[in-house]
Amino acid sequence: MFEEKLDALSRMTVEHMALPFPPGFRGLDIEDQDMVMLDANAYGYATSVLKGPLTEQHRAGLTRLTEVFDKVLPAIEDEYATRYYTHVRDMAVLTAEVGNLREK
Repeated sequence: MFEEKLDALSRMTVEHMALPFPPGFRGLDIEDQDMVMLDANAYGYATSVLKGPLTEQHRAGLTRLTEVFDKVLPAIEDEYATRYYTHVRDMAVLTAEVGNLREK
């Protein structure tokens, strides 16, 4: 199960890098969240967990990040951006799952 989720996360990061960033979202804050940083943080955690275990600080940050998506996603009005950030959220959730499995 761990290897399958790790492979899935690896594929998601490749897919993510192939997706164009949503037009008009650079420099945009939604629900007090910088949308570029939200994207970058999720990708950063994903690439970190692909290399090895997350630190406690990273695990806590990832937990906060996944909670942010609960506020941000409903506030996005652009259809493409909603799909894009849903993918980013799903990547963050899978990152947390891989991180938890890596700890066992």
